[in-house]
Amino acid sequence: MAHSHEHTNLNTYGKAFSIGIGLNILFVAVEIFYGLMANSSALLADAGHNASDVLSLIFAWMAIWLATKKPKGKYTYGLRKTTILVSILNALLLFGAVAAIAWNAIGKFKNPEPVAGTQVMIVAGIGVIINTITALLFMKGQKHDLNIKGAFLHMAADAGVSLGVVIAGLLINITEIQWIDPAMSLLIILVILWGTWRLFTDSIDLALDAVPKNIKLENVRTFLLSQNGVEDIHDLHIWAMSTTQVALTAHLVMQQSYENQFMPNLQEKLKHNFGIDHTTLQIEDIGNGEKCKTIC
Repeated sequence: MAHSHEHTNLNTYGKAFSIGIGLNILFVAVEIFYGLMANSSALLADAGHNASDVLSLIFAWMAIWLATKKPKGKYTYGLRKTTILVSILNALLLFGAVAAIAWNAIGKFKNPEPVAGTQVMIVAGIGVIINTITALLFMKGQKHDLNIKGAFLHMAADAGVSLGVVIAGLLINITEIQWIDPAMSLLIILVILWGTWRLFTDSIDLALDAVPKNIKLENVRTFLLSQNGVEDIHDLHIWAMSTTQVALTAHLVMQQSYENQFMPNLQEKLKHNFGIDHTTLQIEDIGNGEKCKTIC
């Protein structure tokens, strides 16, 4: 039996989270104030979206912190799964924000009111800058950490949405067509729904211990069977312990004679080739392996 796992330093980006959260809280307050002043549903829609993203960043930061806690008591795996549960919560919050934005936009279609296009452009333009700065805080780490990548993509998308609101304000100033504002709100809704649905389905899959989508189960099975001395494999399980850590357990049927470094080398290969950093492998001889397959 062999066991190996490695923990990522998830506190590295605590400063990035705190700066990003602080900047976006201030901006949401500004957007709500001027959205009401300018009577802009697109600006309020962007404020709602940014508010949900602030909550997402807070929850993600909390979950990342909890995931670093050592296993204790009945939580033998620690609290790593909180990162997955928070992803589901974030998706539900975004769905709620979408419903509120849609309700406001539909009301504006029924009862169109004048929109201060210039104010909308200025405030949303500030949003482009703030969201871009926040995204850049996570740009380096997003290549190595799924949570950080999620934060980067969220903020980059927000910058794009704010840019759309700037365009809406410009078009209103040029054309004086007031329905452009709620129409842009509906376009923002489509952008949010597209990303949120993927976040929701991916999170549900991880919560149900599905094989992470970046790993092909049959490729791992074929790889293990190709190792010198491995005659068969059974009880192969691959699942996410968190949004950043993947675990594997398997029974390898082998001849009794194998190199001392076989297991450490195999674990290193699994980590390098598939990103699986928490492996538990059980070696069985051919006779016992056949028996185990009938009772496991």
